[in-house]
Amino acid sequence: MSAKLLTSVPTIEDIRASHRLIQPLVHRTPVMTSEAINKMTGADIYFKCENFQKIGAFKMRGAANAASRLSEEQLAKGLATHSSGNHAQAVARAAQVKGVPAYIVMPENAPAVKVAATRGYGAEVIFCESTPEGRQAKLEEVVAEKGAYFIHPFDDYNVIAGQATTALELLQDGPDHFHILMAPVGGGGLASGTALTAHYFAKDITVLAAEPFEVDDAYRSFHSGTIQRNETTNTIADGLRTPLSEKTFGIIREHVTDILRVDEEAIIHAMRQVWERMKIIIEPSCAVPLAAVFSYPEQFKGKTVGIILTGGNVDVGKLPF
Repeated sequence: MSAKLLTSVPTIEDIRASHRLIQPLVHRTPVMTSEAINKMTGADIYFKCENFQKIGAFKMRGAANAASRLSEEQLAKGLATHSSGNHAQAVARAAQVKGVPAYIVMPENAPAVKVAATRGYGAEVIFCESTPEGRQAKLEEVVAEKGAYFIHPFDDYNVIAGQATTALELLQDGPDHFHILMAPVGGGGLASGTALTAHYFAKDITVLAAEPFEVDDAYRSFHSGTIQRNETTNTIADGLRTPLSEKTFGIIREHVTDILRVDEEAIIHAMRQVWERMKIIIEPSCAVPLAAVFSYPEQFKGKTVGIILTGGNVDVGKLPF
């Protein structure tokens, strides 16, 4: 029997219930530290390593939560979504576990490694123009034709509650107290989920999101009070090219302390430091919070910082260093 679909901002009980619900479909990923990176930054950083998650990214949590709350009737004709990669794989994997088809709309410039992985989970991949409008139009065509249930990458309270479990585990497995929790922000599912978890489960904590200057719609939205769009998506952080939604923006505006912007050089530098110092693979999008620590050292020096490493699905044939 499925749990009830969430139709409003997740409560503390919703996040706890989501954490229980997704256990059969996810890993409890490790929390790791690096003495070398701590020395470089002057901060005490704990990394929640979702690059070791099922499908290689935190997105498995949101997709698992949404899929697990659907009735048999809702699941019957399969699952559908649009995504540049990690959510695509997550929905494909969730559909595979549930024994139903998956129809995934991906932009034509999606990383080849993510397209291949999505197909590897048995999904049918349908390409679209690499714009938010192109994604939505093609997705609507697919849903109309197939009748599949659409799991939005982030504009869905079930997905947000699933992503919130990442920070919940970080709080449980990390030190007794964090000064700062950080997540990258694209569509805002993880950032809003992280902010809710901090709000419910932690006291006196600063929640920061980080994004590239090249796609700084979340920063501009946060400071203007209305959702902004990007003119270009010219960033190496391919997972952060998507604008915020009404649901994620509402939560971020209320519970995130600030959004920090970083340049492309800083993202590449941070990514390289994790590869070289920690010996683990991370993708550019998940290097953005650490890039912010390097870029704004005065905000982090002497602080205990939790950073969510969001994923490790990188094309190793096209490394930026």
